[in-house]
Amino acid sequence: MKREFRILPAPLIDLTLGAADHLARGLVRIGVDPNVLTVLGVLAGMAVGLFYGLGAPALAAGFIVICGVFDILDGKVASNASRSSLFGAILDSSLDRYSEFFMYAGLAYHFRHGWGLWLTLLAILGSNMVSYTRARAEGLGIVCRVGVMQRAERLVLLFLGTVVGIVFDVLDPALLTVMALVGVVSNITAAQRILYVKKCEKRQLSEEI
Repeated sequence: MKREFRILPAPLIDLTLGAADHLARGLVRIGVDPNVLTVLGVLAGMAVGLFYGLGAPALAAGFIVICGVFDILDGKVASNASRSSLFGAILDSSLDRYSEFFMYAGLAYHFRHGWGLWLTLLAILGSNMVSYTRARAEGLGIVCRVGVMQRAERLVLLFLGTVVGIVFDVLDPALLTVMALVGVVSNITAAQRILYVKKCEKRQLSEEI
């Protein structure tokens, strides 16, 4: 099966998932509930937004990493413990949306007096549309993971933008650049997924003829 194109390098994704798998097996042995990890992930996302709003970007960057770790681990723990469930799946995807909203809400507050607010709102729209189009497609029976601006890419860009902004004392320009990238490319990704469903439908119709 052809692997979908991602902005993040495939070796980096494989290395991260492999390390998470080892850690997840350890958490399974001590009986950690994957749903607890999901809730901790959304709390970390709320902390990200809070620290952006309070003007503490270094703490925000740290909690982005924590949020990303929990985001990977909850699914890995559920899989390794054979505890995957419909409830766990919808809890995970739903709380991910809340987590990301809180992150961007903190940035929206940070940029509340300028045009950066509108870029942040565009990023909120795009990130939600990426998730919605995938969920809607899968509800129609189509596995839809195409597109370059998935959740992992959004978190990595936000983290890197924050770190670069702190190190080079260009925080606002760096974050505005990230919001523009996320806003524009996320909405392009949503459009890619809509067109992918159309392509799949045409292929299914041609096979039936």
